[in-house]
This record gives sequence, structure tokens and C-alpha cells, in this order.
Amino acid sequence: MNRILVINGPNLNNLGKRDSSQYGTITLADIEERVSDRAQKLDVEIAFFQSNHEGAIVDWIQQESDNASGIIINAGALTQVGYSILDAILDSKLPTIEVHISNIHAREEFRRHSVIAPFAVGQIAGCGWRGYVYALEALVAHVEETS
Repeated sequence: MNRILVINGPNLNNLGKRDSSQYGTITLADIEERVSDRAQKLDVEIAFFQSNHEGAIVDWIQQESDNASGIIINAGALTQVGYSILDAILDSKLPTIEVHISNIHAREEFRRHSVIAPFAVGQIAGCGWRGYVYALEALVAHVEETS
């Protein structure tokens, strides 16, 4: 059975309290529940992790990657500067899809750059919480097609 790591970075624990015009009203727990429901239908195991600390994210990727088939990551504010996260992803050799709830390409200029995207299988932005489900479906298909 495939096991997918779903990682959320800084401030994503505050979903539901953040600017609803950008992030909607759904909580991270709600997203995890919806991703889990879809994963069950796809016969995939999911491991969730959220941290506001870059090093904790790196540690978790290193700890969990040997028992995983792929990574879905919303690095939040670390998207633009998280080179240690990128290195951990590259070292894992796992296919990765980057997710953003808001459309980062329609926001402030600094949000449009990602250190992860050039090395990812894909990036999904602006689809709200559904982006996580789309990423799961795409990543599972990618893993099955390339294994």
C-alpha cells in the first residue's frame, strides 16, 4: 500500500481563523478529514504533519521518507525560503506535489517564488482545500505509473 506524507508549514494550523478571502473558513483538521476520506477510496495510507518550525519539518521528512511513496507539501511562508526543506525532499527522492490554498500567482510578488516547485512533480494553487485532494489523486496516479 502506498503511503503519502502530507506536510503543512507555518500558520496553516490557524486555518479557519485566517483571512477567509484567501484561505476560506475550513480548518486544517477539516482538510485532513477530507484527504483521509479520499485516501481511503484510493487505498492509500496518509501521514499528516504540521509545524511552524522549518527544522521540525526537515526532521519529519527524514524520519518518515523511507516508509513513504510521495510527499504533498504546503510549506506556507517557507515556500520562498525553505532550502533545508527542499534538501530534505531531494534527499528523500520522493515525488512531491506542492499545494497552496490561495492562488499565490495572483498575490504579492514575493509569494510567487517557490524553492520547491522547480523540483516537484507539480504545483496546485488557488483551488482551496480541494487542492490537497487533487494533489493526492495526481500523486497516487504518478506513483502507480512510475513504479
